[in-house]
Amino acid sequence: MSTMLSGVEPQERLSGGNVTAGVVRIGNTVRRPAGPHTVAVQALLAHLHDVGFRNVPRPLGIDEHGREVLSYLPGTPVHPDRNDLLDSDQALTQIGRMIREFHDASATFNPPADAKWQVVIPDVGADLIVHHDLAPWNVVATEAGSWGLIDWDTAAPGTRLWDLAYAAHGFVPLTADPTWTRPDPGRRLRVLIDAYGLDEAARRRLVELMPARTGAMYELLSDGAGTGTEPWATLWKDGHGDVWGRNTDYIDARTADWLAALID
Repeated sequence: MSTMLSGVEPQERLSGGNVTAGVVRIGNTVRRPAGPHTVAVQALLAHLHDVGFRNVPRPLGIDEHGREVLSYLPGTPVHPDRNDLLDSDQALTQIGRMIREFHDASATFNPPADAKWQVVIPDVGADLIVHHDLAPWNVVATEAGSWGLIDWDTAAPGTRLWDLAYAAHGFVPLTADPTWTRPDPGRRLRVLIDAYGLDEAARRRLVELMPARTGAMYELLSDGAGTGTEPWATLWKDGHGDVWGRNTDYIDARTADWLAALID
């Protein structure tokens, strides 16, 4: 839906994710509500561009209405209608390499001394700034044949493996839902992790973390439902909690399968 802002370019409401209230496109920019974390997130995005990682929006400051301004990444949103774009091994390999490139670029980032981050789910450690929501609903297939990562509001201190465990859930995907799964998830997991590049010790640790990371999402929604905190309470009401709970059980029950797939 497009509306006019009294004499300026039309604004188009953007949707597709779980938290899109107030997110609009104006020309080649995206405007979204700012928060205490915005300055730190914009510093991260600026650093990523500075070191050559261009798969992310360019930060453009704050507009006259107090909204964060980002460059618009043209392309096709993967979720919910084009998840088939992730079917091929080539796509999964590109995603794995992109995540590694992002983590390597982020590892050289020095956050502002007064950085404030929106911590939704505490990590099991913290050695760099990670995305915390690497999933199909935050990926755009760009017109240049690459991928764009969007929705950086929950970027915060974390670890590579915690971020990668979440990515494995969404991109392989590791799911109990027969309408969402793809054939041979163990092999697809191997493709993703080979592309990222992990040694054997890290692969073993990743397998340990995968059910914990998915379970953390279940707990987030469950707690949100109990306290009435949005958007988690609505997501729980809509059944997302059940999905994360079943997926956690599915991943946990197949630990031996994931280890066999990842370790020769």
